[in-house]
Amino acid sequence: MATKSEVTVEEKLRALYDLQLIDSRIDEIRNVRGELPLEVEDLEDEVAGMDARLQKLNADLEVIENQIKERKNNIEEANVLIKKYAAQQDHVRNNREFNSLSKEVEYQELEIQLAEKNIKEFRAQIEQKNQVIEETKIRYNERSEHLKHKRDELDEILKETEKEEKSLIKESENFESSIEPRLIKAYKRIRKNVKNGLAVVAVERGASGGSFFTIPPQVQMEIAGRKKIITDEHSGRILVDPDLAKEEREKMDAMFSKLK
Repeated sequence: MATKSEVTVEEKLRALYDLQLIDSRIDEIRNVRGELPLEVEDLEDEVAGMDARLQKLNADLEVIENQIKERKNNIEEANVLIKKYAAQQDHVRNNREFNSLSKEVEYQELEIQLAEKNIKEFRAQIEQKNQVIEETKIRYNERSEHLKHKRDELDEILKETEKEEKSLIKESENFESSIEPRLIKAYKRIRKNVKNGLAVVAVERGASGGSFFTIPPQVQMEIAGRKKIITDEHSGRILVDPDLAKEEREKMDAMFSKLK
C-alpha cells in the first residue's frame, strides 16, 4: 500500500478537486437554508422576551392588587378607629381629652383620604398595564404564529437535506484525512479567502474558473501535465485541467446521487 509521500501529484489534484466538490455541495445545501436558522433563533428570542415581559406585567398586577387590598384594609381599620374615638368623645372629662380624640379622628380621616387616593392611582396603573398586556399578547400571538411557520419551513428543509449533509460532512472528513496536512491547510486558507469558497477550480476557456484573467498557454500545458500543483496568480486558487475536472465531477455526481 502506497504511503502519502508516494501519492502522485495527479492523485493529490483529484483528491483536492473531489474535496472541493463535496464542500461545495455542503455549501449549496446550507445556502438553501440561508438565513432561516438565524431568523428562527431571532424569533425564538423575541417570543421568549415577550413571554418574560408578560410574566413580569402579570406579577406587577398582582403586587398592585395586593397594595389595593392593603389600602382597603387601612380604610376599614381607620373607620373602626373613627367610630371608637367618636364613642370615646361622649365620655370625656375635659376639653383636652375631647380635642385629643378629635385630632385622632382627623388623622384617621386623612389616612382614609390618602388610601383612597392611592387606590385610585393603583387602579390607573392596572388599567395602563392591562392595556400593555393586551397589546403584548396580540404581538406575542402574531410572532409565535410566525415562529411556528418558520420552524416548520426549517424542519422541512432539514428533513430533506439532513441525511445528505451528514453523509457529505463525513465524506469531506474522510477526504481530508487522505490528503497531506500541508495541502489541506492551503486549501482551507484559500477557500476562506475566495468568493463562493472555491479553492480548487478547473481551467475554463483559457482562464481560471470564475475569473476573466487568461492563463498563458505554457501554464495551461503544465496544468494539463498534472506534474505539479499550480495556483492562479490572481486569485490564489489551485488549478486543474478541464478533463480531470470533468472526470471527477461525473464520479462525484454519482456519489452524491447515492447519498440523497
